[in-house]
Amino acid sequence: MSDVVIKVEGISKIYKLYNKPVDRVKEALNPFGKKYHHDFYALKDVFFEVKKGETIGIIGKNGSGKSTLLKILTGVLTPSTGNVSVYGKVSSLLELGVGFNPELTGLENVYFNGAVLGFSKEEIDSKLNAILEFADIGEFIGQSVKMYSSGMQVRLAFAVAISVDPDILIVDEALAVGDIRFQQKCFRKLREFKEAGKTIIFVSHDPGAVNNYCDRAVWLKDGSVYKIGKPEAVTKEYVSYMYYGEESEVVKEKEVAEKKVGLSDQKISKELDLDSVDGCQSFGEGGARIKRVGLYSEQTGEKIRAFKGGEKVNFYVEMEILQEIENPIVGFIVKDKYGNQLFGFNSYSVDAELGIFKKGDSLIGLFNFEFPLLLNGNYVFSVAVAEGTQSAHIQHHWVHDAYLVTINNVSKLSDLGHWFLLTGPSFNII
Repeated sequence: MSDVVIKVEGISKIYKLYNKPVDRVKEALNPFGKKYHHDFYALKDVFFEVKKGETIGIIGKNGSGKSTLLKILTGVLTPSTGNVSVYGKVSSLLELGVGFNPELTGLENVYFNGAVLGFSKEEIDSKLNAILEFADIGEFIGQSVKMYSSGMQVRLAFAVAISVDPDILIVDEALAVGDIRFQQKCFRKLREFKEAGKTIIFVSHDPGAVNNYCDRAVWLKDGSVYKIGKPEAVTKEYVSYMYYGEESEVVKEKEVAEKKVGLSDQKISKELDLDSVDGCQSFGEGGARIKRVGLYSEQTGEKIRAFKGGEKVNFYVEMEILQEIENPIVGFIVKDKYGNQLFGFNSYSVDAELGIFKKGDSLIGLFNFEFPLLLNGNYVFSVAVAEGTQSAHIQHHWVHDAYLVTINNVSKLSDLGHWFLLTGPSFNII
């Protein structure tokens, strides 16, 4: 028996768009079948399969077709062309308010939704306490839904959706309106579903959530599947595109002529055993190129690959300047294995005066800070050199996952008293 529970075969969703309302009438009455509309493809020729027990994250900018796809998967919409096969009991939480009658009370809507999902009153009675406990909206359960805030509606809708013990759970980005505690509560429930072998499909604009919970990610762009694959790889490309309008690429190792500022820089460069970033994914306008990076202990002067954290470190970034940069910014971000951004800073945030980067220079930037005490595991540095200000800048070179370190600390968690606290960070060109 096949383990495929959702099969999407070449589906498209086409809407007729008219410039004026009267054009619809003109088209209907025209004896020669003249068209007064143009076709808009909300989805275009979409193919993919979902296996039993998989968690799939759907990402894409607004208007890319994410909600349309989920509505087709749940049967709310029918595709214009193509076929969708779904095997198993489906429960869904689409956009806010879908499935609720605003004139009914929250309690009445629980029974109403249960009936739509095929449950008898007796079956809902047996699940009611669990639903109300999860929703946690108190006395408002007896008030009409039209009085509910958006967060209260989501609480109740999600509580009903998970109570029916579905084989497949489909969740749109409605969870984004919930408060942080409820979001965490929902994600814990999603993890329970995943561990129980349920299939989950959800839309999210949060790359960290997709990396944390999903087995695969699907990037929709202009109604089509643009990329599909491992969450880390797809979200990395997506973030590059959304922030800077371009995709990252893997730069092959190549010979580049090194031009040093002076003798002191040549000496420093030779003494430091920095790692080349050739082969890392990167993107940018190309006014500068990050060449090598490395993390060193300030106390011992040794290069760091694995350590406990909580000590003063020097992080070096070697750059080649390919065009004059008037307001240079050099920075880094440290991420965990799921791609969550934990901490970082840049030269702009610490008011470092860098002057002008001149074409042909090869520079080494030094970040000095106390590395926070983190949970044991692997962490990566992503580094960048840009031009402008914190809020408005040109990204000349951003390198994903340029340097990896491992935290191995035998201390108890209660001893980790200053998580994510950067003590006295500074940046200089050396």
